[in-house]
Order: sequence, then C-alpha cells, then structure tokens
Amino acid sequence: MRKSIIPILLVLALIFIGFGDQFLPQPLKGASYKTRTALNQMMESSFKFWEPKGKPYERTEKAIDDAEKGKN
Repeated sequence: MRKSIIPILLVLALIFIGFGDQFLPQPLKGASYKTRTALNQMMESSFKFWEPKGKPYERTEKAIDDAEKGKN
C-alpha cells in the first residue's frame, strides 16, 4: 500500500508546484507560487558555477569580421 502512495504524492506535489497558482484558492495559490519561485532560484544558483571567460561570442564575431573583409 505504501508503494502506491509515494507516486501519487509525488504527482500531487508536482501539480501543486507547477500549476497550483492557476486553479487553487488564494492561500494555497500564494504558497504554490512562492514554492516554485524558491525552487527556481535554488536551481539557478546551483548551476551558476560556470561562467564564460571574456566575451562569449568573441570567436564568432572575429570569424564574421574576417569573412566580411575577405569579401571586399
């Protein structure tokens, strides 16, 4: 019986976090929105460990400039 409850609770939690602010009454609507916002911020901060060094499109811009100079 417990094995069948866990997937149901997981689905209900995902629905609450993902879509709860669209159809739930006000106290739960705000809680759903705040939970989703907090999870989004947590995920964003955990993936900010990599940042490009210098200008990220520098190589592409140089290639475009070289191609334009070659056409003239």
